[in-house]
Formats: sequence, C-alpha cells, structure tokens
Amino acid sequence: MSCFISAISSPHRERCYFLKWMRMNLDNLSRTELSGLRELYKEKCKDSENKQEIKEIDQQLSSSSLGVEQFFREMGQIYEASLYLPETDPSRQQLQHLPKLCAQLLLDGFPLELVDGDASNIPLGWVSDVLSQLNDLVSPKNKILVVTVLGVQSTGKSTLLNTMFGVQFAVSSGRCTRGAFMLLIKVNEDFKKVLNCDFMMIIDTEGLKSPELAQLDNSHEHDNELATLVVGLSDITIINFAMENSTEMKDILQIVVHAFLRMKEVGKKPQCQFVHQNVSDVSAHEKNLRDRELLLEQLNEMTQAAAKMEKKEENKSFTDVMEYNPDTGNCYIPGLWNGNPPMAPVNAGYSETAYELKKNIIQQLGKCESTSNNILEFTEWITSLWNAVKHENFIFSFRNSLVADAYMRLCTEYNQWEWEFKKEMYKWVTTAETRISNFGSFAAKSKLSDMNEFMTELKSEAITELTKWETKILENLKKYFEQPEGHVYLVEGYREDFSNSIKSLRRQTERSVFNQITTTADIKEGLKELDKIRATYTEKIEKVVCALIDKCPDFKCLHKCVPSVTNKSFS
Repeated sequence: MSCFISAISSPHRERCYFLKWMRMNLDNLSRTELSGLRELYKEKCKDSENKQEIKEIDQQLSSSSLGVEQFFREMGQIYEASLYLPETDPSRQQLQHLPKLCAQLLLDGFPLELVDGDASNIPLGWVSDVLSQLNDLVSPKNKILVVTVLGVQSTGKSTLLNTMFGVQFAVSSGRCTRGAFMLLIKVNEDFKKVLNCDFMMIIDTEGLKSPELAQLDNSHEHDNELATLVVGLSDITIINFAMENSTEMKDILQIVVHAFLRMKEVGKKPQCQFVHQNVSDVSAHEKNLRDRELLLEQLNEMTQAAAKMEKKEENKSFTDVMEYNPDTGNCYIPGLWNGNPPMAPVNAGYSETAYELKKNIIQQLGKCESTSNNILEFTEWITSLWNAVKHENFIFSFRNSLVADAYMRLCTEYNQWEWEFKKEMYKWVTTAETRISNFGSFAAKSKLSDMNEFMTELKSEAITELTKWETKILENLKKYFEQPEGHVYLVEGYREDFSNSIKSLRRQTERSVFNQITTTADIKEGLKELDKIRATYTEKIEKVVCALIDKCPDFKCLHKCVPSVTNKSFS
C-alpha cells in the first residue's frame, strides 16, 4: 500500500499511466487464476460428494477478482483508521493528503467506492473528507445532479452507463460490480444552462438478487437497504430490467416506497426511469402497455398499504411518492451484440437507443423543480440517509409492503392474545398471594399443615392454568391462519416464529409466577419466624424485669400495691 500511495501521488500523466497499466496487469493475473479455478470447479461438480470442496472453490472464485478498486478501498480504510490517532501523530499527518489525492482522481474520471462491496458499509469519514476536498477544488462551480442505476445482477447496468456517458465502469461477464461506485462528469458549457449544474454524479450499484446472497434467508434485507439508499441519493434513478418482465423489481420498489414513507429524514420526491434491455421489437412500447399499467396498479396497491400502515393515507398512489410517468418513463433497448459473440459486432441500435434515453434523462433533469445540490449538501445527504437506513431495522426485513401489512395485522392479534393471557395470570397470582398470606386460617380448615405442601399444590394449579392459556393461544394462531382474507398466506413463513414466541411467553410467565408466589411464601414464613422471636424475647424481658423488681425494695412495694399495672407497664 505504501508503494501504491507513492505511485498515485505522482504527477497527473504518470498517475494515469500507472493506474491504467496496473488495471491491465491485475486483470491478467485474475484471468489466469480464474481460468484454473473454473476448470477445477467444473471437475469437482461432476462428483456430487465434493460439496465442501466445491464451496471452497466457489469462495476462491469470488476472492480472485482483484482490481484497482480494492487498493482504493484499502487506502480509505487506512485513512479512517488514522483518524483515531492523535492529531500530532506523524503517522496521521503522513496520510492527511489522501482525500485531496482521491478528489483529484475523481476529477480525472476515476470512480470512487461509495458502498464497500464486502462489508456493505459506507466509510463516512473517508467519503466525507474526499467530497469536502473535491468541493474545495471546484468551488464555486460545485453544483451537481445525481443519476443512479438499479437493477438485478448481470442485466447490463454498467454497460448502459458507459455507453450513455462515456465513462469506464468495470464490465465483464462473470465479474459483477460489488457495492456502489460514484463517478464525476463535468458538464459542458452548452448544457449548464439546461441542467443548472456544473457536474453530474453517476452512481453504479451492484446487482440485486445475486446468486451469492440468494441462499441467505435475509438476502432481501441487503437489497432493500441498497435500493433505498441509491434511490434516496439520486435526482433520477434508472430502474434496469433484463427484458419486458418487471416483476423481479416490483417487490424492491415497494420497499423503497415504504421506506420513504417511514423515514422522516427523506424529504424529497425522487424520479425514476424504467429501462427494459434486450427488447428489439419496434412495437414493444405499444404491446407492453397492459403490462406497464398492471405494474403501476400493483405499485399503487402496495403504496396504499404502506401509507395505511404509516398513517399517511394522503399518499394514494406510487406517483405520490416517486416521480414517474407511465408514457414517457419507459425505454426499450435492443441487445448489445448484433449476432453471437465473440465475433459479433456491437449493435448500432443499442447505442442509438441509449443516446435517446440519455436525451430523455437530461430533459427530465432540466424540468426538475428542485434546485441542484452542491457537493457539501450531497455529503450531508449521504450521512443523514445512511444513518436513517442503518436505524431502520423493521421495514427492510420484508419482501414487499403487503407482507409487511399482513405481518402487522398478525402482530396486532398476537398482542391482544398476549395481553389477555398476562391479565388472567396476573389475576391468578393476586389470588394466590392472598391465599398464601391467609395460610394460617386456611390450614386450619384444610388437611394441609405445611407451607411446602401448600406451595406444591399452588404450583400445580399454576401449571394447569398456564397450559390452558398456552393451548388457547396456539389454537387462536391456528384459526387465524385458516381465515381466507387478510393475505395471511403471505406471512405463513412467520407462523413458526409466533408459535415459538407463544411457548417462550409461557416459559417466561411460568418463571415469573413461580418467583412471585415463592417470594410471598418466603415473606410469610419470615413473618412467622419473626413472631416466634418476638414472643421469646418478650418472655425473657418479663423474667428479667420481675427479677429486678424482687431485688429493689421500692419497686417491690409498688408491685405489691398495683401488680397488674407494673406488670403491664414493664411488659
């Protein structure tokens, strides 16, 4: 890393040559390594018994794609670590120039990693300092507009951005973008009046619904968080689809809308542009009208469900939360290759359609009512939005708003059952404590003469009562999932969780009940012992006083005159 930092600290031309050749050499190393690993993976896949070895090779495949971005990520981590050193420490002072160096690289057209692809985290200290230095370098011309792309993995998002804006995001089949990268483009003087900005910030993101994360139960949480962050940062978001089918992004868009309704920090209405790739039919826009209308109807339904949950019923449709026009907000792009690679030429229609999409996006940005943010405002927006996403630990755990709504209904029902159960057990414990307090009179009427026997009987009654209520709540849960309305089938996966919660509630209540009645019994036994001690010491005091009276002539005379008074007084 010392060599790398030293090399990129060179003058402009040397730095560009160094990074270009380093990228080429790293690609060659990765290509050689990946080729051997893929052959080994193919051999091991023939034998179904080598599951562990296949898993290890798969991990090596994902770890063998080393690029320049990993070195920049490490540089940012070293800088963030140095911030914890004292300001006078020489090691910290040696690294103070790194943000300015990275800001110069941004101006030269190199991408900066915004979201760490491995840790799914934004290094706020590093990113904020880089953008602050960038603002100092370009001020007062620091107005920016942000364009982002979002879509399923391997649908050509990076290629589309490269074609539209002439940038160089890393693209190759099998080597997908990890995390999110932002890249700065200087706006020509001709377009500054149209866009009212000095720079465009292009953000490329990793693909959603990736096969690596699909095996995890909470993979949709990662997708929902990334999508909400990306859409929140942008002035316009390109929602990229593989073909005409848009259902793969429907659930994620619902959560984005729900998150915007839920998070108070989000105070703007983002625009979105739907792009369908690999669609070469010239009449695709007319033929897919019905599908677009159906998608919008579904998104409207989800928005209404989310708004009802968040008590913001004024939001009746998807377009109340996000700026979207079904007529102009869709674009159909043909395939990239004109024939079968590797000898196939690039399809000219792809570039032409991408250019039309670019013109449409620029027109939308020009009509945008909100004024362009400057770089410092964008930095503050990243910080506030990232903190909001990190602290939002509820809505991102659902696949879409209907699931969240059905889950909330089930939670409401469960809370009522839980409250009724706790109320009845509280009444039972109150009655049991009264019986323990009156055990003396109660024991005289019953065969129980020992407190331990009485406690055993009480605990048996408690277990019977707890079992009765546990069975009743489990039966209520079963009946709830048998009802036809309320989209209960969407939360079938949570059924076992609620069943376990009921059993856990019973165990917690049982411990609490046993502790309460045991404590009451201990107090009762303690008071009984106290009465015995008091009686014993009262008797001892009386004997001592009587002996003292017998020895003292004056008290003896008084005792003979009024014995009852003296005995009573000294007692």
